[in-house]
Amino acid sequence: MSEKSKAIRLLSPNMLKTFEQCPKKFNFKYNKGISMPVNDEIFEFGKNIHALASYYLRKEYISKMETALNTKEKEVWEYLKSCIYFGYEVIATEYNLSFRIKDRYIGGRLDALVKNNDTYYILDYKTGATPKDAKFDFQTITYILAVHYFYRTDNIVFVYLNLKNREETKIEYSDELKKEYLKKLEDTLNKIDNSEFSGKKNECNCEYLKICY
Repeated sequence: MSEKSKAIRLLSPNMLKTFEQCPKKFNFKYNKGISMPVNDEIFEFGKNIHALASYYLRKEYISKMETALNTKEKEVWEYLKSCIYFGYEVIATEYNLSFRIKDRYIGGRLDALVKNNDTYYILDYKTGATPKDAKFDFQTITYILAVHYFYRTDNIVFVYLNLKNREETKIEYSDELKKEYLKKLEDTLNKIDNSEFSGKKNECNCEYLKICY
């Protein structure tokens, strides 16, 4: 493992997913710090909706922001605002949370955490696609375990709110899932620690293709 890799002590779900997809891409992006252009339009759309949701849940004044929304954003916002979870007790929004495993910290920013009776609901707004295997996606794993450890509760439901298709995907915490989640994280961290970050996928066509060798 390189000295640069050892320096990465806080790993996010996106970092773990990137490594799982391609160790070379992980190396370019996180070890070497090489960034590539992104689609600003898609990024701005998601950022606007996330910001609006956060202000709304914190009961801040958002009327001017709502009037500035375009037609697409208004449709998405009305759907999100009407969901049942926005009527629950708000614990936190845009909230950084992490936990320790081995010599690393795993964590990220939750879109929102709400509570109904004794159950915590982790809300994640998706302006694109919901993960194909949502139950074992690193985002699901990270946030469920982080809430479990920090709030010392087993009553957790992760909810993906797909704003594009108006669909919900729910994953409930269980002790069996916790074991599987910890094993997947430990296996991935071991691979990162022992990776040479080599090997190019023939079918790869990511944004690092031109500098990949």
